[in-house]
Amino acid sequence: MYIFKAAVVGAGTMGGEIAQVITYSGLPVVLKDIDQAMLDRGLEKARAIYQRRVDKGKMSVGEMESKLDLITPTLTYDEFEDVDIVIEAVPERMDVKQRVLQELDEVCPEQTIFASNTSALSISEMGAATKRPHKVIGMHFFNPASVMKLVEVIPGLDTGQETVDDVVMFTESLRKIPVVVQECPGFLVNRLLMPYLNEATKALEEGAATATEIDQAVVAWGMPMGPFTLMDMLGIDVCGHVGEYLYSEYGERMSPALLFLKLIEAGRLGEKSGAGFYDHPGGESEVVQQMIEELQKSGAVPTGTRFTVERVMFPLINEAALCVQENIASITDIDMAMVAGTGMTYGGERAGPLVIADKIGLDVVVETLMALEEELGPRFRPSRPLKLRVRAGHLGVKTGKGFHEYA
Repeated sequence: MYIFKAAVVGAGTMGGEIAQVITYSGLPVVLKDIDQAMLDRGLEKARAIYQRRVDKGKMSVGEMESKLDLITPTLTYDEFEDVDIVIEAVPERMDVKQRVLQELDEVCPEQTIFASNTSALSISEMGAATKRPHKVIGMHFFNPASVMKLVEVIPGLDTGQETVDDVVMFTESLRKIPVVVQECPGFLVNRLLMPYLNEATKALEEGAATATEIDQAVVAWGMPMGPFTLMDMLGIDVCGHVGEYLYSEYGERMSPALLFLKLIEAGRLGEKSGAGFYDHPGGESEVVQQMIEELQKSGAVPTGTRFTVERVMFPLINEAALCVQENIASITDIDMAMVAGTGMTYGGERAGPLVIADKIGLDVVVETLMALEEELGPRFRPSRPLKLRVRAGHLGVKTGKGFHEYA
């Protein structure tokens, strides 16, 4: 099915960004919210993105206005009778998303695809609330959607193959890179990122290193920004919410750092609130240091643990290996998704976690994880796909075969 007209429900930051991405490809889009102020904010977001292109000389003012004219803002569903796809970008609560999808069921044509921009919630559960579960799919854009190339495409249990094919084609028409991911809590990129972000926070609250030291070490290792810079940008509340959800689904290896809760309770939600792990502006925060001291004095967290960059990066590699075991995505797609979704590099080259593990040596990765498990607990237990390859002598680049094959 070719998509001629789209709609976005929820005009927050992501809604405005997604609407801009759709119009940039030349398609008309209906942007809906229940709040006029939010609707105005979504339109302003789209305008600001185009204005930056105008300021750089990449677009004329006339071209910008013609693109913005493709957006129809609305507080009702009156414009939805001929849309081919609706992308919901409403708050990350299952009851809210299900209610919106049920409303859409009543106003959209039978062939309309319902896509959710959820970063973690179950697509199958959403589909079950509609009369068209075969038309419900995940379409997870990354923030900022106007810049990030990756879109995770997530079929639910009942999603039809035609719907998957249509959304992959639509994603490509938006000049994005679609990666089809089997449904699991956190999908692919967030599932891999959370153990890394969580472990960095545990190292911080245990006094193993400062936020600046951890950020600098991770950037030197190959990530485009450190974990605390990233979390402040994404929103501490968002990271905490995803972390709690993954903990409820995966158990102890995702047990969230206690510092998340303290920051959220204090309203330190990151850049959007002017303070998170860091003060904005200002850098390292005495308030956060006091929170860490309180956690340590209460005995809630261990003290005297060591920080190494492997402590935070190897859980990400381990989770990627578990995704291979569960067939969440192909080995190539796992690497590509992390490169496109996070800008991951190693040794000065763009590389995903499984390529990086092959370069380091899978035997070295397993030995390091085992040492970390002995020192810090079972959350570091090496996954079966890693141990299996080591036992088979598939150690990575040095033996010509690991997760990938090498000439």
